[in-house]
Amino acid sequence: MNSFKNDNLEMPLSSVWLLSGISEYKGKQELYTKQAPQVLKTLIEMALIESAESSNRIEGVTVDRERLKPLVIGHSKPRDRSEEEVAGYRKALDLIHKKYDTLQITPDLIKELHRLCRGESWDAGKWKEKDNDIIKKYPDGRVEVIYKPVSAAKTPEAMEQLCLSYRHSIDQLRYPSLYAIACLVLDFLCVHPFRDGNGRVSRLLTLLALYQHGFMVGKYISIERIVEQSKETYYETLNKSSQQWHEAKHDVLPWFNYFLGTITAAYKEFEERASHASPERGAKTGIVEAAVDRQLGEFSISNIEQECPNVSRVMIKKVLSQMSNAKKIKCLGKGKSAKWLRMVS
Repeated sequence: MNSFKNDNLEMPLSSVWLLSGISEYKGKQELYTKQAPQVLKTLIEMALIESAESSNRIEGVTVDRERLKPLVIGHSKPRDRSEEEVAGYRKALDLIHKKYDTLQITPDLIKELHRLCRGESWDAGKWKEKDNDIIKKYPDGRVEVIYKPVSAAKTPEAMEQLCLSYRHSIDQLRYPSLYAIACLVLDFLCVHPFRDGNGRVSRLLTLLALYQHGFMVGKYISIERIVEQSKETYYETLNKSSQQWHEAKHDVLPWFNYFLGTITAAYKEFEERASHASPERGAKTGIVEAAVDRQLGEFSISNIEQECPNVSRVMIKKVLSQMSNAKKIKCLGKGKSAKWLRMVS
């Protein structure tokens, strides 16, 4: 496919540094996965919840926060369309987590990922039947077409070519694996093969391809959440790298560097959480303490809840009380709206 047609790849020093850093993080994965299994179990649950929530929320699909854990970790039945899509994304994640080493990235697998994460939608698992322009809506009501994806008629062939190009690139070792993954995801988004749900499938593809190349960080830290937190940059770099894509004259590097930055951020967070929370202190205690350490200025219990979706409010309050008694933080008020502040040692 188009991003795989560059036979003279010249990678800037900034990209080389990012690649080198990620390789170092990858080398430390096994160390952390052995030293604190209970901590990692908690991180896995948190990542599942955050991934299902963030990937859907980027596309405007939201559910009540109290329903997230029962839907993603438990066996609660969806109550509406939005909950179906969150639960479906969880099923797709489950497939990837359990079978990533036996799955082949093919058009059929991509359609299956779409079928799972689109719930009961009438076109779940089906290529688009009509052309779907990417548009931008302005506050004054104007609508601008900012990108024209591959036509519906040419989509099946384009997806066949994309999967073959990716496989050929990997088999022939044409590019570094992370560059090949970035090209796979970029081309998928430029084809835009589904009527809806393309963003969610692209993030599932990212996770699957990373796992298959030994980059397991997405199992413990939600890459989808990191994308959501940087979605303005996500759309900006995607727009830059999709210009002249149809003519294969586009620049992959803006997207590639964003992609590397996202993986680097995930590994940094993984290292911080895994090393900060030792198992003898209790996994969830360590998770809450790490979340507190990341706060800048005043913060509330709700801020900590957002970063620790798998930890109960009761547990969070308990840890905050312990940290307060240890003079690590102090409470600035009373009641539900009370703010907290880290003490400078």
